[in-house]
Amino acid sequence: QVQLVESGGGLVQPGGSLRLSCVASGRIAHIYDMGWYRQSPGKPRELVATTDHGKRADYADSVKDRATISRDHAKNTVSLELNNLNREDSAVYYCLASIGQSYGSSQAYWGQGTQVIVSS
Repeated sequence: QVQLVESGGGLVQPGGSLRLSCVASGRIAHIYDMGWYRQSPGKPRELVATTDHGKRADYADSVKDRATISRDHAKNTVSLELNNLNREDSAVYYCLASIGQSYGSSQAYWGQGTQVIVSS
């Protein structure tokens, strides 16, 4: 089995920063794309940022100038740094990874999510 575990959420003041991390574990042959999504109450889950092997990164327009996504391939992790937080950034943040348990195959896996609350 494959597990994704997120960490780094919590309460952050407006204008502050946070760093979320997600580690993949289990029977993993290869990790393709990894990324972050978020979901606020009453809203659909939305893309925040994704990256392939680290050379390509895509960001939502709402975070493009404030976010950096990065990967540590040796540790099977993906991280998201988000700066200048505002209340609209409050959400549950989910890690998504495309993982192959054998070469030539892949499946999407989601983490359980980590809550981020931006409030003074």
